[in-house]
Amino acid sequence: MEENKENSKRKFFELGIKFGLLATAGTVLAVEALKSNDSPEETVELMSTDGHLIKVPKSEVQDVAIKPKDYNPRVGFPGKKFVMVVDLSKCKNALKCQNACNKGHYITGENAWLKVYKMQESEKTAPYYMPTQCQHCDKPPCVKVCPVDATFKREDGIVLIDNERCIGCRFCMAACPYSIRVFNWEEPKQDKALLKSEDYTPDYCGQPSVKGTVDKCDFCPHQIVKGELPFCVKACPNDVFAFGDMYEDAVTNGSGETFKLSQLLKDKSGHRLMEGLGTEPSVYYLPPVNREGDFEEGLKNFNGFESVHKDV
Repeated sequence: MEENKENSKRKFFELGIKFGLLATAGTVLAVEALKSNDSPEETVELMSTDGHLIKVPKSEVQDVAIKPKDYNPRVGFPGKKFVMVVDLSKCKNALKCQNACNKGHYITGENAWLKVYKMQESEKTAPYYMPTQCQHCDKPPCVKVCPVDATFKREDGIVLIDNERCIGCRFCMAACPYSIRVFNWEEPKQDKALLKSEDYTPDYCGQPSVKGTVDKCDFCPHQIVKGELPFCVKACPNDVFAFGDMYEDAVTNGSGETFKLSQLLKDKSGHRLMEGLGTEPSVYYLPPVNREGDFEEGLKNFNGFESVHKDV
């Protein structure tokens, strides 16, 4: 069953984040003229740019390689605008998302890039859990204050940090209204045997963190380039997260389910954090209504607000 779920996730991403018949990381789906519907040939489903599923003869779907030179880590994927949706009604604080992110990025200690908070507006309102990571703002204040261009925003909406440029001034941490950045006060306690030996690039997670620099969620561009979902999306057992391309108006969750982004946000009353600040985040939240599962069950994994903030 687990293998089938993985295949489903992989299949969606191959025909999902690439479904708009537009170029993306690694490959592009090029479809020739559709054959007659009378043909008994096997078909595959693709999603059009207006969010409708269409059937295409399997023989007409081709992989066309994109040369590495077409992808620049500081520019990103042309014609893309990556977004994430977080469904607060589904979060049970399993922390599989955080564990997968930590493992995938070789993060240790309390410098997690993704944190889950216990939220409750008042004593009389229902509590819920809220995963929080970098919001990858379209108007990021962190980028404006960085004096060395270490923090930068790509054309595809992803905000990254170049640790080779970062001087540790922490202006970006002060400017970020979401308090999601972490500072490496000490040498990383990472297992050198697990780290990859490729040269460092700002979008690559195979290198150790650097003492005296800032880290944060990167939307996993090293996964996207392989045609895969971010670590947190794949790992969540409750499909809290969905990831996709705003221009193609669709997102997918870890089970491979496809949703039309605009309709999902409309039907579920989606919102963004601190909208009034004008940062225009790329992360959308669905409210914790009709919550799935017992909130108290998730308390066993909760390690408290204070403890997760020691690294800030």
